[in-house]
Amino acid sequence: MSVWNPENVTDVAESIGIASLNRDVVEHLARDVEYRMSQVLNEALKFMRHGKRTTLTTQDVSQALRLLDVEPLYGYESTRPLRFGEASIGPGQPLFYVEDEEVDFEKLINAPLPKVPREMSFTAHWLAVEGVQPSIPQNPLTDPRSAELAAKGSSANSTLAAVSGNDNVTVKPLVKHVLSKELQLYFERICGAILDEGNDEYRSAAFASLRTDTGLHQLIPYFVQFVADKVTHNLKSIFILSQSMQLLAALLDNQSLYLAPYVPGIVPSILTCLVGKHLGNPAMDGATTHFALRDYSASLLSKIARQYGPSSSTLKPRIARSCLKHFLDSHKPFGTHYGAVLGLTMIAGAQGVRALILPNLKTYDLHLREGMKDDGKREQADYVVQAILRGLQTLQEDAVVTATSNGHPEGDALKERLVEAVGEVVGGRVYDSGRQDLINAVMEKDPAV
Repeated sequence: MSVWNPENVTDVAESIGIASLNRDVVEHLARDVEYRMSQVLNEALKFMRHGKRTTLTTQDVSQALRLLDVEPLYGYESTRPLRFGEASIGPGQPLFYVEDEEVDFEKLINAPLPKVPREMSFTAHWLAVEGVQPSIPQNPLTDPRSAELAAKGSSANSTLAAVSGNDNVTVKPLVKHVLSKELQLYFERICGAILDEGNDEYRSAAFASLRTDTGLHQLIPYFVQFVADKVTHNLKSIFILSQSMQLLAALLDNQSLYLAPYVPGIVPSILTCLVGKHLGNPAMDGATTHFALRDYSASLLSKIARQYGPSSSTLKPRIARSCLKHFLDSHKPFGTHYGAVLGLTMIAGAQGVRALILPNLKTYDLHLREGMKDDGKREQADYVVQAILRGLQTLQEDAVVTATSNGHPEGDALKERLVEAVGEVVGGRVYDSGRQDLINAVMEKDPAV
């Protein structure tokens, strides 16, 4: 039995020209209409509840019809509830209709005319300039307390003021990082101490403080930026570069500091000191002084990779990719190649040496031989050969341990095999070392065999 009156179905059928319908069909259609009506009402009630209302509106029903992919009803879009009247057209046949509102013509005529609407216009203003919201009437400060953070008076940004059209505009910075006077003084003293070339005791005290002080969290970004600035603008000063690396080393040694978020800002400065093209002044510091700086930078990279490599899956690959790129660039000086080899050895270990350095030694040998023939470059080329030999020594840990020469030839034939594998310069050094374990490690094709 359907709640919906089956006679309504019969009336609709007759209105569209269907004279007679089977009684069972009428009842089935009535039940289907009842289901569809309840479905629409349930969806409309959801819109009402989500709108935090207790009165169901025609807009809710229209939204429900649209959600159910049914063409919505047109008309009855009113914010006021509709009043329905009832009229009887016969016994048991009530008719409901919308009552029209009665309007008093006298009140309508005597009512004042509405205000003339303003002419439509557009006004442009800056919502934000370089990420900073100008404090103009169109951009009011939502929080009254934030007005204290806005730059005022002579400290206001004149560029933002000119762009916004107000010379006296005040701007609100995105983040106002407030340092206490004590921390500001500490930062100035530390930066001054580590750059004091004439007072070793003062520098040692500064580094000791950085290694042990537990209240330096707020100063970490300032120290990272300080090192980046000094490295960028003082590539000709070995002293400043060395002190900057020692500052980073002291921060890394401080167990109370959490440096993981700042590693992306620290690594570029260390890489610059590792594979920089021209570091220091050869006339004042000597032609080979920068190699010690590169050694120290490589040790710092190795420490960062050990501490923060497990938490960042891309840290080691990015560093190794950068070092390999500099190693394969024959236009770079030998100092850059030296740092790249050290970096690959420290970061990737024996597997990285076998996969990245060893296959490229035969091609790199031509560049090495040219450097060995040049008296001005021979000493630096020799540093690169020593770095390569240090990398090859790490292969002994992964090489197959054998008591014999593992089937390799001896004498000149062995030397020829080494030269064919890693080039004339490195192959000759490996052969002259007389270390059978090193020779086996270099000649070993697959360490897993």
